Amino acid sequence: MEQQELLPHLFRAEFSKITAVICRHFGFRHIEIAEDIASDTFLAAFETWPYKGVPPNPTAWLYAVAKNKARNHLQRNAIFQNKIANEIINSGINSEEIEIDLSEKNSMDSQLQMLFAVCHPSISAESQIALSLRVLCGFGIEEIATALLTNRETVNKRLYRAKEKLREEKVEMEFPGVNALKSRLNTVLTTLYLLFNEGYYSESQESIVRKELCQEAMRLMMLLRENDTTNLPAVNALLALMCFQSSRLKARKNNNDGMILYEDQDDSLWDEGLISQGAFYLHEASQGNELTKYHLEASIAYWHTVKSDTPEKWKNILQLFNQLLRFEYSAIAALNRTYAFFKVNGKEAAIMEAEKLNLTNNHFYFTLLGELYSGIDMIKAKLNFEKAMELANTNTDKQTIRKKIRNLQV
Repeated sequence: MEQQELLPHLFRAEFSKITAVICRHFGFRHIEIAEDIASDTFLAAFETWPYKGVPPNPTAWLYAVAKNKARNHLQRNAIFQNKIANEIINSGINSEEIEIDLSEKNSMDSQLQMLFAVCHPSISAESQIALSLRVLCGFGIEEIATALLTNRETVNKRLYRAKEKLREEKVEMEFPGVNALKSRLNTVLTTLYLLFNEGYYSESQESIVRKELCQEAMRLMMLLRENDTTNLPAVNALLALMCFQSSRLKARKNNNDGMILYEDQDDSLWDEGLISQGAFYLHEASQGNELTKYHLEASIAYWHTVKSDTPEKWKNILQLFNQLLRFEYSAIAALNRTYAFFKVNGKEAAIMEAEKLNLTNNHFYFTLLGELYSGIDMIKAKLNFEKAMELANTNTDKQTIRKKIRNLQV
């Protein structure tokens, strides 16, 4: 891996581990100091590695620096001295003997505890998700704003209020009891779902696919699956969904980082190993009577890994979308259902279905209408594609739409 790629990769993989372990060690009320120590660790790498070279074991180097910085904060920082020193003295522990345990097991346990701590019921679901994306996934403020369809100011307010509320409630980093598990697990899953979606289709970056975000979401999902208490049907269903979607990542973009639409993908590039894993987790998710939106979305994603373009495939996808929309309506799901409706019932019927949605601020809506009108009314097809171009957020999307306009025979 090139040096310019290594630090961003390590940041995604290690920032949350360092933050969670230090926060667990000193207490959740000191979360901002834990974030500062983790940030300072990566700043040290950014300032040192270009001149002295990347160390033989970059992760071990980061952990060593993080430990030293944590000790320095403990010994010298006035906040730590005032709020923690007495506790340490009273416990008979010498600060020089304190060891920051960044072992794999402690990192996993700390991140799970952090996930559930920030999903405490004393703060709103929106703030829970924003805080999770920030401290466990390393998202910047702009990325969180995009993922939550809001703005920077709102995100900053949510983060501040959430941290203050968690301090007031004296929330500890610990695994929730059985009664609290289900409600807090729902927010954890929503957070990881948003993280994966930002990687699968990025609207905040010019790169249409951000594979490292998908991998980070799946890594955190595996923490949930590997814990007996959280190895539940909804967890397996969401993990199955991520596996099915990830199996097609390589086929979703070209050499210029442009998006390749589903119908144009080279299915030989699909990852059969991930498809098999997804099938296994979906089977695990079917145990018991629980049905969630993740079960339905995973089933839809499974049918998209079936390479043959048969009526059976699209009828199954359409039925699953119908069920999903009854279960939980969303405009994007309704739009995707319209494409399946077109594959089953033809373009003219699908145009009527699409225009009922009237998603006039959504470029995907006009892109789909452009596709549906192609071959029926080329003028309307071009007008819809041009409207989609106006609304598109990224250059990648604009390039994809521009290509469709060029291919029209008006």
